[in-house]
Amino acid sequence: MSELPALVNDRKPYIQEVWKKSGFGQLTPIQTKAIPVIVEGKDIMAESPTGTGKTLAYLLPLLEKIDPEKKSPQALILASSRELVMQINEEIRIWSEGSGISGAAFIGGANVKRQLDKLKKRPQVIAGTPGRIYELIAQKKLKMHEVKTIVLDEGDQLIIPEHMGTINNIIKTTLKDRQIMVFSATLPEETEKAARGFMNEPEMIKVDKHEKMESKVEHLYFVVERREKSKILEKITRLKDVKALAFLNDIAELSVLHEKLSYKGVEMGVLHGESNKVDREKALRKLRSGKSPMLIATDVAARGLDIKGLTAVVHIDMADNIEQYIHRSGRTGRAGADGTVISIVTEREERELKKMARELEIPLTRVTFYGGNIVVDE
Repeated sequence: MSELPALVNDRKPYIQEVWKKSGFGQLTPIQTKAIPVIVEGKDIMAESPTGTGKTLAYLLPLLEKIDPEKKSPQALILASSRELVMQINEEIRIWSEGSGISGAAFIGGANVKRQLDKLKKRPQVIAGTPGRIYELIAQKKLKMHEVKTIVLDEGDQLIIPEHMGTINNIIKTTLKDRQIMVFSATLPEETEKAARGFMNEPEMIKVDKHEKMESKVEHLYFVVERREKSKILEKITRLKDVKALAFLNDIAELSVLHEKLSYKGVEMGVLHGESNKVDREKALRKLRSGKSPMLIATDVAARGLDIKGLTAVVHIDMADNIEQYIHRSGRTGRAGADGTVISIVTEREERELKKMARELEIPLTRVTFYGGNIVVDE
């Protein structure tokens, strides 16, 4: 067994145990930079690319601050999407094993009575969407006076005009000596400025794309006529052991494509802004369990999704810009794993893709299908 990284060695025994079980090696750059600052109790604003281990960067020091003897909420993690909240809640469950700490998730659209039952169990770490959390506070069901830590995960999605009033109201219900952390893959200037309004001299931490952990991600592309894109997609779903997330920009096109492929016997899930909670969970479960090889999604629906063991990300529609390409592609090859990013482009789109690749300094390989396998297009 390799030695534990020093920053993990300083953590409580239960965290060291989970780390050993997890099979992780070294800490990622964001974890190395953020953990010591959080341990000191400072407010923090952290920007780090998708897939670099941001959740653990705040979760490990946050869990250490929890007093398991105190049966009341002591930390609150806010996220903009239901999926991200559920994912965070799952990480809390994994990393608090054997500590006596319990967590709970609260999301809009879920059964209110069931959520109140969860609160009766007096969890110490709460994850939730801003609207539902504020509703519970306003109804005096969620007491905030013991909350000493607030995290805004995917901060650029939370610190926007439609959420700001709610977030400010939530923060005001805690005592002045709280610690606030904002974590995001991108921190635009206006987000940073707005965040400073409710933070206390936050320390800025930035990890750029060159500091990412070296995962072996290949960037491949097919050049086809627009109408041929669905054929390439079908062939990708038939590759051995594939578990892919594919992106389309338009809901109507997504439905047409889904019908086309279903007709050909391809089992795949869809995820878009109008998917209801049950359908979303079913689609994600099928992909995670390997029942379906691919999930086609719009960007809105896929925000914050972390699917373990995702082998490929497919751009059916070209990303509109570099940020979008990074966000989508970052779903595979997370925290040091291997992965493949596949773009299906027309000749016109190929020029755009090459330009993006040059700016990102990533090698691109043009490929084709031969005998059901992907081969380099000579």
